[in-house]
Amino acid sequence: MKFELLHPADLLVMFMDRIYSMGMTTMSGGNLSILDEEGDIWITPSGVDKGTLTRNDICQVKPDGTVIGKYRPSVELPFHKKVYETRPDVRAVVHAHPPALVSYSLTRKAPLTDIIPTPYIVIGKVGIAKYDVPGSVKLGEKIAQKIREGCNAVVLENHGVVTCGEDIFTAFQRFETLECCAELNIQSHLLGTPVSLTEEQLELARRKSEAMMGEFIPAYYTSEECEARRQMVNLIKRAYSRKLFSSTQGTFSQRLKGDSFIITPTGEDRFYLTEADIVRVDNGWKEAGKRPSRSVLLHRMIYQKHPEIKSIAIAYPVNVMAFGITRTELDARTIPESYIMMRNVQRVPFGTSQLEPEKIADLVSPSAPLVLVENDSLIVTGKSLLDCFDKLEVAEFTAKTLISTRSIGQAVKISDEEVKEINEAFNIT
Repeated sequence: MKFELLHPADLLVMFMDRIYSMGMTTMSGGNLSILDEEGDIWITPSGVDKGTLTRNDICQVKPDGTVIGKYRPSVELPFHKKVYETRPDVRAVVHAHPPALVSYSLTRKAPLTDIIPTPYIVIGKVGIAKYDVPGSVKLGEKIAQKIREGCNAVVLENHGVVTCGEDIFTAFQRFETLECCAELNIQSHLLGTPVSLTEEQLELARRKSEAMMGEFIPAYYTSEECEARRQMVNLIKRAYSRKLFSSTQGTFSQRLKGDSFIITPTGEDRFYLTEADIVRVDNGWKEAGKRPSRSVLLHRMIYQKHPEIKSIAIAYPVNVMAFGITRTELDARTIPESYIMMRNVQRVPFGTSQLEPEKIADLVSPSAPLVLVENDSLIVTGKSLLDCFDKLEVAEFTAKTLISTRSIGQAVKISDEEVKEINEAFNIT
């Protein structure tokens, strides 16, 4: 989606609706703003239900302080202005009270951002601003000081979080990523001890680049491919709403025929993807003018080695990832459905998918359809796109169940004899 072609008022409504609908703020909490090319600040209003916001509710604040609009601007306007004055590169600010980050604000700490690569790369430095009265000049000065120090995200003591960026999507992406990171930290601490990535591992992640591929212009699109694109877009959006994918993280692919498959693009907002954004790959060549997922070569390698695999997902579900970050075994023998869908979950060290993709391609099989890459991702394979999504969803539910069980007692796993009975009943080999 071309965000730069949309009016600031429409952008603010769009992103506030996403934040509210995803449970990352309340009806009365949070405020967003955009600084336009004329120096006007467009900002969400004070005291208006965030769940019913319209473009006509947005306030326009001129450089001389004149307010245009039917409502008063957010009481937090002072710190928004201060941020823009402090960092000329900043053109958008997001402030809200997402639950996991509020938890961190109560402990007056920031979550570790080096437990997986994305937060460390996307957000950069995270600061902590000392507590002050909401809407006060003093709070604005404290936030601006952290922004001045190069922080793109600031946790506000006993309050919430502020993120900024060169546009509203970047500011939102940092906000969403930091909240996911906070959730991941919390779940990891419930499960065990989080293991951070080394500088060398983070540098490896930074260097991950898009695959060099030739381009082709499709002569036609079969009805099979059109249906696969439609189904993929629907499941990508569902995965996003279920927090299995984030705005720019998470990949699906679907085999077509022979050495041909379709795959999620890189760098595109999953929430707004359309069938036209999906990328076809034929015989190692990509659809012209598009950027396939950076994991495209891994997908191709798996398809080439396993004719029975028709779909692949690479995702970052919080509860599953907590097992990879704490190096804890994810044992699927919890309930029959989990065992049937997940079977034996393989785990490999961070960097394997980048440095030794053939190792992952060799690991996956009908008896091991999932591979957990430590501090990185969950790779899921299936006999169809729906089967792949089902396994991904079951894996996250299973991981969440196992973490929750720890607060009430010791989990009793299905025994070897019971596994044998399940295998016989469902003809599992």
